[in-house]
Amino acid sequence: MGIKKRHWALPAAPLALALLAATGCESTPVARAEPTVAPATSVAVAVARVCAKPGAGPARAPAGAVTVDPAVVGDLAAKTRSSLPNTTFWLRPGKHRLEPDRYAQVIPKKGNRYLGAPGAVLDGRKTNQYAFGGTARNVTIRYLTVQGFVAPHNEGVVNHDSADGWVIEHAKIQHNSGSGLMAGARQRVRASCLRGNGQYGMNAYKATGQVSGLVVEGNEIVANNTDDWERRRPGCGCTGGVKFWAVNGADVRGNWVHDNRGPGLWADTNNNDFRIEDNVLEANDGAALIYETSYNAVIRNNTIRRNNWVEGRRYADRGDNFPFATIYLSEAGGEPRIRARTDKIEIYRNVLENNWSGITLWENADRFCNSPANTSSGDCTLLVRDTDRCARPAIATAPLYADCRWKTQRVDIHDNRFVLDTSVVGCTVKCDRMAVLANYGTYPDWSPYQGEPVAEAITHKQHNRWHDNVYLGPWKFVAHDPSRVLDFGQWQGTPYQQDAGSTLDPRAGG
Repeated sequence: MGIKKRHWALPAAPLALALLAATGCESTPVARAEPTVAPATSVAVAVARVCAKPGAGPARAPAGAVTVDPAVVGDLAAKTRSSLPNTTFWLRPGKHRLEPDRYAQVIPKKGNRYLGAPGAVLDGRKTNQYAFGGTARNVTIRYLTVQGFVAPHNEGVVNHDSADGWVIEHAKIQHNSGSGLMAGARQRVRASCLRGNGQYGMNAYKATGQVSGLVVEGNEIVANNTDDWERRRPGCGCTGGVKFWAVNGADVRGNWVHDNRGPGLWADTNNNDFRIEDNVLEANDGAALIYETSYNAVIRNNTIRRNNWVEGRRYADRGDNFPFATIYLSEAGGEPRIRARTDKIEIYRNVLENNWSGITLWENADRFCNSPANTSSGDCTLLVRDTDRCARPAIATAPLYADCRWKTQRVDIHDNRFVLDTSVVGCTVKCDRMAVLANYGTYPDWSPYQGEPVAEAITHKQHNRWHDNVYLGPWKFVAHDPSRVLDFGQWQGTPYQQDAGSTLDPRAGG
């Protein structure tokens, strides 16, 4: 699958003394509970009850549809095999089963449509690995519950082979192992419940070709990663509500992403041209959003609250002074040379309330193409397709010096509202930070990025800018490296000159 490790690089040796500070945080674990009431906001009320109140499918078979009988084991797969492409199948109410073989599955033909009657369930009985697979394009699945399948790690139950043009609407994909859903190009996932799956709700990954034109709209994505893969494989970078890999063009809007173990949304490795808007992201154990080694995105009009309490607290209790954030940009930025609907990362008109910290812009100076420290091993930036070019002596000169490194640049953070009540979050320090920083380059010995150049660049030279924001609560700011913790006046003053036009009221968070 080409899965890459998540890399939270620690600061270099000159910063090590800062790790000794006490956290002052409560260490009692935060209990996970799946909310049943929609959030009190107008942003996503229309989609908040998808899991509790899914759309109802047709009570009678549409004209010309093939009827599937739940009393006949394997009826759905058999009738799919015997029917022509572009056939509509109507699944009667009841629990439908496949043959009792782990590889038994439905292999749709081009243009097939699968419609569930009220109460229609396709159940893998903890026996079948996959529900729908194959490479047929333009398949539609509506009003169907898919549950109880046991896909392996990094594999998916619905659209297992990441075929293109699939439409999944008003579906419940729940309580499966692996990922509930994979994604192909031009896939539409709307008004569906992706709940309680072992790894991801959806894994937008395609082994060959490219995932492009992806729409994820109006879904409830809740309580995924029940198998807690980061604990089982530390550093795997393989958990969360939805994971995106090398997706070119995605609209993620109007979703309720909540109570997932790990991050809510995670775009990792050469994603480009995302619009993440009008979502409610709340109560995820990790960050609400990670945008990593990726390009060009608009993140706007989202309500983001009570995220990162578990993971942020865990690292703080260990004495780690890295600013683990609720929106985390890691080696990700705007790049005008890569075609997209924007040439920067713009984060605006969001409300962030009582999360563990705010927004962190980060670069690991040792992570670049062809470096042993690059956890996206085998991948290079979208500006240098041949990883082997990023080697000495050429990497030390233009254009490779700039293009072999994913850069956190051209990030514009404005007109957001940041609210922090430390009594709600349950901490006294390390949950109150906004940050732009890097480590000091140390590795490998031929790296042209050793020392402070990357920290200087991300802080002062790469057009990363906060402005016109509102801060309520005791916010602090980190610049250049984890040891430089600033108050609001220092953050706004020379040499950082951040948050022009912004206001801070440290006593208003509570």
